[in-house]
Amino acid sequence: MTDVASSGMITSSWILILIYVAITMFFVIRGALKIKSINDYAVGNVQFSPLAVGFAMAASMTSAATFIINPGFIAFYGWSASLSFGIAYPLAAIISLIILTKGFQKHGASVKALTMAQWMGTKYNSKSYSLFFAFLSILLITFIVLILVGVTKVLSKSLNVPELYVLIGTVVFVFGYMMFGGANSMVYTNTVQAIIMLVVAFILLGSGYEHFSNGVHGFIDKLQKIDPKLVQSTNESSFLFRDFFEIIFTQIVIGAAIVCQPHIITKSLLLKTDKDINKYLIWGTITQMIFFSVVFVGFYARIAFPDLIINNASLKMDGIIPAYVVREFPVFIGIIVLLGLISAGISTLEGLIQSISTTVTTDIIKPIFGKFYPSDPAKNEKSFILTNKIVIAGFAIIAILLSYDQLINPKLSVAIFAQNGVYAYFSAAFVPILFGMFFKNVPKISVIAASVSAITVHFIFYYGKIGIPFTKATGENPGVAAAMAILTSLMVGFMFFTFYKNSSQKIDK
Repeated sequence: MTDVASSGMITSSWILILIYVAITMFFVIRGALKIKSINDYAVGNVQFSPLAVGFAMAASMTSAATFIINPGFIAFYGWSASLSFGIAYPLAAIISLIILTKGFQKHGASVKALTMAQWMGTKYNSKSYSLFFAFLSILLITFIVLILVGVTKVLSKSLNVPELYVLIGTVVFVFGYMMFGGANSMVYTNTVQAIIMLVVAFILLGSGYEHFSNGVHGFIDKLQKIDPKLVQSTNESSFLFRDFFEIIFTQIVIGAAIVCQPHIITKSLLLKTDKDINKYLIWGTITQMIFFSVVFVGFYARIAFPDLIINNASLKMDGIIPAYVVREFPVFIGIIVLLGLISAGISTLEGLIQSISTTVTTDIIKPIFGKFYPSDPAKNEKSFILTNKIVIAGFAIIAILLSYDQLINPKLSVAIFAQNGVYAYFSAAFVPILFGMFFKNVPKISVIAASVSAITVHFIFYYGKIGIPFTKATGENPGVAAAMAILTSLMVGFMFFTFYKNSSQKIDK
């Protein structure tokens, strides 16, 4: 670990963290006192305002990837990465969120769905399909690992504490309080986190204002002197940004599908009316656009560390933004930014823990082992709440082991590890959600075939590093693998949908 924090920064960081812990525990205890069932844990029993849920969604959707990890790609690869992560992907994601949210909420509210798996099962009248998505949701632990690595990097550099100790402390704290708080506390904590993140977003974006003293051209000249590739629209030195297929097309497909994650799209189930949904989308998308723009800070970090070296040690991609914050900001501003970076990670981490644990408890354990639980309703609910806590504890142990491996042996960045798992999940979820929004009487075989083909194609392309004709793109880029999976899934889904629709019409005649 490279020690870059001053003694003042270390002391201030500890004080800040203790205050953050105290505030978080206040909201957790407040929310936990109102939880009487696993339903309350999953979607809450408090009337939330659209503004609060919008902020919670934006905070959950952004995560440590946007504030900590992705700017590192921009610092390494420049404008090509910025086009990908800062323009193509955000635009597609926001448009998709607006289109898909209303239909998802309408069906989810009507059947009182708690999880994505339940939504799938009730929409297509298939318990086995629900179980399939419940097991598939375990892939999202890769995203938990990304967030833990990002938060660990930030705290480790700010406190000058070994990464392993910070990792264990973070997991024990966040997973520990998520055993009790659930949706009731999560919306409140996410709202506070989103407000902090907004403040920090503006601080970070304004931190490089001096680099524009000679205008935009002067800023570009600085980058070009460091490395001409930083100002090029493609960058062959990365297997992620070699041509516009990878930079633009792939990210549009990924952005359109990425909202099909349980901790994002299920936020709409916390609201009850169309009017609330409209307000939620307005506040959420505006906040989200500001958050997405933070990746631009990667350019400032590269100017600060032109050789990607600090204290005679090479900077890893995931450590660039933590090093930039600790090095560039005075203590008072630095701890505010530190709080924003932590909030960016923990806000999404809470949502993932809540959604994955609820899914495993209600959609895997309950249907398979429910007969062994008490028949008395009150005792039954208490048993499942206890089961949910045990599930969270189990995921905490797995998260520590996987995260430590990524801290020690990342493949370029923990983002690659996370993308492989997360992209596989939403590649399988995209077609059933899309068909569920816009088609009636969808044959279940069409969405099942689409999901299975998506998973199969994604992993074949990724692990086989299969190339795409007429481009430089290969499946080594998880985004390319997922884009091919989604396109294949769409074709398979429409093929089965058309065939079985036509067959049923002939029978009806």
